[in-house]
Amino acid sequence: MNVSDFYKALCDQGINLFCGVPDSLLKELCACITDQTDLKHNIIAANEGNAVAIASGHFLATGKPAAVYMQNSGEGNIVNPLLSLCDEDVYNIPVLLIIGWRGEPGVNDEPQHIKQGKLTLPLLEVMGVNYEILENISQVKKAADYMKSTNKPFALVVRKGTFGEYLNKPEKQNKYPLGREEAIRIVVSSLGQKDIVVSTTGMISRELYENRTSHEKDFLTVGSMGHASSIAMGIAIAKPERKVFCFDGDGAFLMHMGAAAVIASRKLPNLKHIVFNNESHDSVGSQPTVMSSVNLTKVAEGCGYTKVYSATTLDEIKNCWQDFYNAAEPCLMEIKVKSGARKDLGRPKEKPVENKKAFMHFAEN
Repeated sequence: MNVSDFYKALCDQGINLFCGVPDSLLKELCACITDQTDLKHNIIAANEGNAVAIASGHFLATGKPAAVYMQNSGEGNIVNPLLSLCDEDVYNIPVLLIIGWRGEPGVNDEPQHIKQGKLTLPLLEVMGVNYEILENISQVKKAADYMKSTNKPFALVVRKGTFGEYLNKPEKQNKYPLGREEAIRIVVSSLGQKDIVVSTTGMISRELYENRTSHEKDFLTVGSMGHASSIAMGIAIAKPERKVFCFDGDGAFLMHMGAAAVIASRKLPNLKHIVFNNESHDSVGSQPTVMSSVNLTKVAEGCGYTKVYSATTLDEIKNCWQDFYNAAEPCLMEIKVKSGARKDLGRPKEKPVENKKAFMHFAEN
């Protein structure tokens, strides 16, 4: 499907606000929206629930539905606003959901998407959200007519390969000198033999895996975007004698930023929070996050981290590493890195449950 034609069909139906969280199956659509929509009308939200709320506010002000783009893994984040805000038994607010269908049954995908893929359509059904699998552009008008007549949300579910390539993609911004994988490599080389790592969703877990000869020290959070820091907190509380490092990303940090305040409030001396900040959702097309305009170190300080560091070069990492590593109070290090990853980057060979078993054995000993 020509993605520009699809975008025009949305605009023709009066849909002129787009918000959401980028998805790899929707990266051509996201590129098109970024190219053809001004910043005020294309909002990359912290999480999918935020996007539904933004879309609801737009409808309350204009009487027109907005489009929310998202991966199906974000369905969990939209359950609350869909059922307690948009539902016909509450405020009866229409939202057009454009959902990338990762893990579609019969289509090979990563293990973290399998269950979500099976439940994508049933979850919409149990929430009372009418939907269609996107096959042709005429379905945009059908969705718009449905929302206009009922004021209910409607979902277009997008299979892998539905959209053709969008050629006029915005250029990726690589303003920082340090590559993320290089930064991960130098951090890993500085860890102790008993140190534990919890890494976040996407490229960070893949790059960590590629740069370790033994993998039992790392819990690779291949799903559950935004929750790696909370997982690390649970481990750090249970294992006060071990240093626990969270390898976080800026998009994941933003998705559930409230976790940072909770973590800092517990003043765990053994939890070391590292955010590799490339100001983008790198795994799904390098769509920008808002972190280029956010002072992450000030946010961390405001949340209660008493030791906060920021680095953009290897020398800067090395200069503050010992202080960060030995700090006996809540600490966070931001490492600013350029976006992008090498094309031959591999994926974990073990199944998630195998990673879990090996990790638990390491954590117990």
